[in-house]
Amino acid sequence: MSAALDVFLLILGFVLLVKGADVFVDASVGIAKRLRIPNVVIGLTVVALGTSLPEAMVSATASLSGSNGLAVGNVVGSNIFNILFIIGFCALIRPIPVKLKEIARDYYISIGAAVAVLIMSLVFNEAVPRAVGCVLFAAFIVYIVALVRHALKNRATEEDATENGGASKPLWRNVCFAVLGAALILVGGRITVDSAVGIAFTLGVTERVIGLTIVALGTSLPEFVTSLIACKKGETGLAIGNVIGSNIFNILFALGLSGLIMPLAVDKNLLLDLGVLIAGSIAAFLFILTRKRVARFEGSLLVLMYAAYIVYIIY
Repeated sequence: MSAALDVFLLILGFVLLVKGADVFVDASVGIAKRLRIPNVVIGLTVVALGTSLPEAMVSATASLSGSNGLAVGNVVGSNIFNILFIIGFCALIRPIPVKLKEIARDYYISIGAAVAVLIMSLVFNEAVPRAVGCVLFAAFIVYIVALVRHALKNRATEEDATENGGASKPLWRNVCFAVLGAALILVGGRITVDSAVGIAFTLGVTERVIGLTIVALGTSLPEFVTSLIACKKGETGLAIGNVIGSNIFNILFALGLSGLIMPLAVDKNLLLDLGVLIAGSIAAFLFILTRKRVARFEGSLLVLMYAAYIVYIIY
């Protein structure tokens, strides 16, 4: 495949991602209001799962083809991009107010999942057995069940839904648009990753760098576009809920599924990457904990942390 065709497909992938994310956010908010569910819960479930499909697909495909290192690197790299760049960039566009009680539990789970993978990497030197993938996937099922129960217990009142603008479209139509948006995101993510990897190989970039940068960025574009559009529309709860939920889904669902397919491969370089992920998650959480929001200055610090990390692994 020529470099020119790769560039064209990359642009096409971006267009599909942007349009898909726009449709998906609108439909998801409509569903949330119809079902009287808080937007942050929708962000942590439906939106997060939809935007995490590229990571799951790429990591599962990598495991099937024997590229287990790419499967792990894609998930870790995507989560680093999510927590540092997406939250940071969205905060630069508009400071993100956060209701701590709405995201605290899930934030703890996202950090705990990253710590669990770090421990997993230390205990198992090179190959992580399928049993660990089974545990991660089982934890994903438990998490989903807990989220559904939480959503049912925390429905907004009909009056609140009306005050928030309600949902003008019928539920079935919002569901159809959500499916359409998710499909566009999935196809756009796949095209973007394939073309970006082709460009990277043309430039002679190593597989580890591809996994942590090009592939991770490509599979995280749905999260980025979805959170950015949600933030610009004032749906900040949906924006940050999407990031936290996606990070949890990436580890428990994408990594768990990959581990079930084939024992996961880990190396010493992964310890640094996981350290960056955990440190970045803690830094972002401290910003939220101390000021109940992520301000523009704090957002710039997160983006600079990501830039420093990328420079380090490339050079």
